[in-house]
Amino acid sequence: MILKHTCLLGLLLCGCQAVLQVSISLNKVEMSVGESKFFTCTAIGEPVSINWFSPQGERIISNERVIVHTEGVRSRLTIYNAIIEDAGIYRCQAADAKGQSQEATVVLEIYQKLTFREVKTPQEFRQGDDAEVVCDVISSPVPAVSWFYKNREITSEPNSRFQVLPTNNLQILKVGKADEGAYRCEARVEARGEIDFRDIVVQVNVPPVLSVPQQSFNATADYQESVTFTCVTSGSPDPQVTWYWKGHAIEHSEQYVLNTMNGGKSTLTVKNIKQTDGGPYMCRASNKAGSSESQLFLKVFVQPHITQLRNVTAVEGSAAMISCTAEGEPLPEISWRRASDGHSFTDGEKSKDGRVEVRGRHGKSMLTISGVQLSDWGRFDCEALSRIGGHQKSMFLDIEYAPKFQTNQSIFYSWEGNPVNISCEVKSNPAATMLWRRERFTISSQGTSNIRIHSTDGRSLLEVTPVSDRDFGRYNCTARNNIGARYQEFILAQADVPSSPYSVRMTAVSQRMATVSFMKPDSHGGVPISFYIINYRDTSSAQEWRSARTHGVQTAVVLTSLEPNTTYEVRVSAVNGKGQGEFSHTESFQTLPIREPSPPTVHGQRGVGKAYRLGLVKQDDGGMPIVEYILKYKTDKEEQWMTKLVPGMNDFALLQPLQWNTRYNVEITARNVKGLSEPTYFQFLMPQKPDITADSLFSGLGVGAVLGVGVCVLLLLLVLLDVSCFFLRQCGLLMCITRKLCSKKTSTSGKSKELEEGKAAYLVDGSKEPIVKMRTEEERVTNPEDCSPVNEPNETTPLTEPEKLPLKEENGKEVLKPDLIEIKVHTDNSIHTKQDDSKA
Repeated sequence: MILKHTCLLGLLLCGCQAVLQVSISLNKVEMSVGESKFFTCTAIGEPVSINWFSPQGERIISNERVIVHTEGVRSRLTIYNAIIEDAGIYRCQAADAKGQSQEATVVLEIYQKLTFREVKTPQEFRQGDDAEVVCDVISSPVPAVSWFYKNREITSEPNSRFQVLPTNNLQILKVGKADEGAYRCEARVEARGEIDFRDIVVQVNVPPVLSVPQQSFNATADYQESVTFTCVTSGSPDPQVTWYWKGHAIEHSEQYVLNTMNGGKSTLTVKNIKQTDGGPYMCRASNKAGSSESQLFLKVFVQPHITQLRNVTAVEGSAAMISCTAEGEPLPEISWRRASDGHSFTDGEKSKDGRVEVRGRHGKSMLTISGVQLSDWGRFDCEALSRIGGHQKSMFLDIEYAPKFQTNQSIFYSWEGNPVNISCEVKSNPAATMLWRRERFTISSQGTSNIRIHSTDGRSLLEVTPVSDRDFGRYNCTARNNIGARYQEFILAQADVPSSPYSVRMTAVSQRMATVSFMKPDSHGGVPISFYIINYRDTSSAQEWRSARTHGVQTAVVLTSLEPNTTYEVRVSAVNGKGQGEFSHTESFQTLPIREPSPPTVHGQRGVGKAYRLGLVKQDDGGMPIVEYILKYKTDKEEQWMTKLVPGMNDFALLQPLQWNTRYNVEITARNVKGLSEPTYFQFLMPQKPDITADSLFSGLGVGAVLGVGVCVLLLLLVLLDVSCFFLRQCGLLMCITRKLCSKKTSTSGKSKELEEGKAAYLVDGSKEPIVKMRTEEERVTNPEDCSPVNEPNETTPLTEPEKLPLKEENGKEVLKPDLIEIKVHTDNSIHTKQDDSKA
């Protein structure tokens, strides 16, 4: 204020002349680095220029950071983002038109706030190294720095692993994983009470540690095998595992499968291993702290494989050399096998005859055969064998040789007009050409009027039809190939009929059959015998010869349909292609007279339920057919025999009903018209009565089977109900069917009924020879009026029955029983019959 008043007084004294004055809004300013400030300079008077000067005395010219802006009597200096170098005294100078100048100053003080420069977090260190945790902080004045870990201040004590360096950094000697965590770097400026901090995370990296459970692996190539290599790693951070094969990094593919699992386990699987996949494999683990590697080795075995084996052709008598080459890992051993006899040859071995020898080395073997024979022809097997497997291939040794004739027959027989085939069979390699010669003349392949040639591989057939004696004689067959030529001579001779057989005798004679045997003729006439003719006749009459012939060239024949107790004479002749030879000497024999049959042979077989089946095996029938079998049977406790007659044509008899758990005695006799055979005795025991319960019946059946049985039982009950209605009420389905059938019967239905099956009856003419008539189930006796069934005696009905009165039905009609024949068998095997006294 004093200055202003002084100025004002000066103006008054000077007669109002303007005095130049300069002022700055601020005299002293403090600011921190990075702040921005502006200063205003005001000039009083009539200034023509206002300029600002730096602390270095240089006039300030506006730039990007320092800008001067002047308007009239005011000028503003703006400083952006102040730096330490901007500190000092700035002057504002104003000048008027007279060249007078005035200035004002402002003091600018710049201080550095607490500033952390490029403090990185996290900071990583290798385990075991001396770590220096950097905390770069600046300020003016210099700050005081402290370090904290887990809320406790770190002090620099002697022999301590933790030291605060003059650079304010924290040093950790031999840092380990336990030293990991967040560390706080705190800076303070006491003069200003300023404080700031940074949390720095310390990470300790551990170098990879690698272990391999198995370093050596074996595999077999070309068998789609796989091998899995395993590496187990540890470290911090988790190591990255890379696999290498022969120095080349392995990428994931169809053949190479890479897997990483928990616990630091990494695997490499090599699929479909081939021979080229063998060798060293490398597992390398790496992280920020370093790397580690381990080598694994894959040994690939290769199955033996025969690479070279060819067929060989050799000439008989020469030498053959067969080579076999094989490869594999390990190198296989080679052996040979001759397929014709199974004999094996190994390296250095010779055959017993010294012709076959084997030599080999380094996967190659040579089989040498000296003096090749036809027996050497065929397949040879080369086998390459190692401890991991084997391989076998076969070759064929083909032997070329001159023609060899295969037939020893050199004489052929024929006669005029009869064609004959002279066969010339040749075996040769290569195939031979064949020619026929006759008396030094070659027979054309087209043949002649009575000679033809038929040729196939290895065979030439000369068909000759003799027309005169000139066609008989010698024929020559010549075979030729590039190895040599051979010939064979054949003779065509005239054939004759066979000589007569001899030693004609009877080997078996019965009532109606005789077996004739003889010896074949000494000469077949050059042509094989076709068959024999046997002539025979009854010597007691002027009967002509009857003939029989053999089937083929058998020297025995059975004569049948002979008469019993008759003398026959027999003779034999042989027949070949030329004709029939002379008969042998005549021999005589006599057939046996008719007699009783031989005892039958019996074998038993358990029947169904209370029945027993006896098989009847017919023996010698004595010359006449067996009329019937007489079966008598009884239990051990009974005295009376029950009798059953079985027709002679039957081969079995069924005894029923029988008693359970009872032993039966059976006596069987065969009868023909001559009489009875000796009896055959047989015993059998009936089993215990079966205990059939519902559980035993249905325990093994399924639901479907049980339902089926139930349906069958229901149908059976319906049938039984219908049958009951038929007999008791004369109604029902069966009754309707019976009436329809009976309405169609003729008057013949009223005739006398046939005798029951198995019963004997006597002829009307009073003959004492019994006859047996069988009646089938369909021929059962019915009432002629209404077709109702009439009860008949069966095989279990006693042979003697009391006289019964006629039955009477509800309609009042009488039903008469047919006449019956009673048969009684006595102990002397005689049979007596009696006419039943029942009358109508």
